Amino acid sequence: MKENLKRVWQLLLWLILAVGIYFLSEIPRDSFGLVLLVYSCCFAALLLIYRSSNFKIHWLGVFTAGLFLRLLLFNSTPQWSEDYARFLWDGELIRIHQNPYLETPSDWIATHAQDSTSFLDSLFGLMNSPNYYSVYPPSNQLLFFGASYLSKQNVSNGIIWLRMLLILSEVGVFILLWKLLRGDSKLILYWLNPFVILELSGNLHFEGLVLLALLLSLWAFKKQQFFASGSFWSLAVGLKILPLMLLPSFLGIKTVRKSAGFWVGGIIVFGICFLPLVIDNSWKSLQTSLLLYQGKFEFNASVYYLLREVGFWIKGYNTIATLTKILSGITFLGIIYISWKKKTESMTQLAEMWVLIYLVYLLLQPIIHPWYIIPAFGLSLLTQMKSMVFWTFSAILSYHAYSQVDFIENPWILFLEYLIVGIGLAWDFKKDNFNLKPIH
Repeated sequence: MKENLKRVWQLLLWLILAVGIYFLSEIPRDSFGLVLLVYSCCFAALLLIYRSSNFKIHWLGVFTAGLFLRLLLFNSTPQWSEDYARFLWDGELIRIHQNPYLETPSDWIATHAQDSTSFLDSLFGLMNSPNYYSVYPPSNQLLFFGASYLSKQNVSNGIIWLRMLLILSEVGVFILLWKLLRGDSKLILYWLNPFVILELSGNLHFEGLVLLALLLSLWAFKKQQFFASGSFWSLAVGLKILPLMLLPSFLGIKTVRKSAGFWVGGIIVFGICFLPLVIDNSWKSLQTSLLLYQGKFEFNASVYYLLREVGFWIKGYNTIATLTKILSGITFLGIIYISWKKKTESMTQLAEMWVLIYLVYLLLQPIIHPWYIIPAFGLSLLTQMKSMVFWTFSAILSYHAYSQVDFIENPWILFLEYLIVGIGLAWDFKKDNFNLKPIH
């Protein structure tokens, strides 16, 4: 009887998770109250499934369940992000032999009205950043081109092809985490996490591909295949640029520092990924977008918002131009310090260092979209850190701004989000989880 009740309970948890994720994919982000309620139920179900696993899992069953949850979203249209429209826009411009870096979508529409199509017009109407140059590196553009080419001028088809690519990358992440964790049940916290499923398979963000490349780099590092490790790290940089901040972590590892293979592999792949930017001086437009993105926008920040208030008090206006430079400098120094201070000999210690570097970045930058935390979260599962799990729950609170007029952020909601993160960080510091010995 007790065993039957346990099975009914587990079935109920799986049902809550599946139904909740499906409905979340259909709920507009401006319905924040409903989003938070359903998401909280899904996250509670995830934690209860994890606890009831007794830290031992049947990997095939978990894989099948997680894949099913992702396939539930197969035909859905992203409700919480319009980034997919820009992905397909850039890809379609490449398909018609246009350079997506040279003009903003608004400028392109104004100067190429005769070349526009109903497909491009539809994408333009969906876009949230038509007045900015593309911020996506050439490696991403190649993937966008593939999705656009296969879409056959249909937005829904384009979404499906992007989703298929991202689900396949997620399968790769599952396999690598399973191998690196050696069947540890922490895999559940990633593979069944509603945040990960909704942001990657649902909202079509490419952080899952970045995580895949970083895990491949770690796997190769563990096997002392340094050429492959450097190549995969450069591939991660080619997909999102941000992993470039991990470079100092390699300089502190004697075997890597002296490995010609690592640097040759990294340089070759880096060159392949970014060489297309020399065409028409495309790098100038990308640089303009990156600098504008860094010095103009604010969203879901923590330390930055506190210091901004100090700036208002001292100067009487928003000091974002100066403050972002200062925080970028502090971030750089923090990365150098972590890379120099922490001894790295094992794959686990390197993963731990990467998570710390990501944490420094995520806590100090002025704009942190929730999906930015996914690479750090995935890497953290290779360590004993728990704070990133806390963040995958609290990150949903950042969507409160979308339910407000002009997307005004509520400071109390932000305080609650980062209070939860702070509790996680305090837990890690108390348990000395930032100073692990290798687990493999």
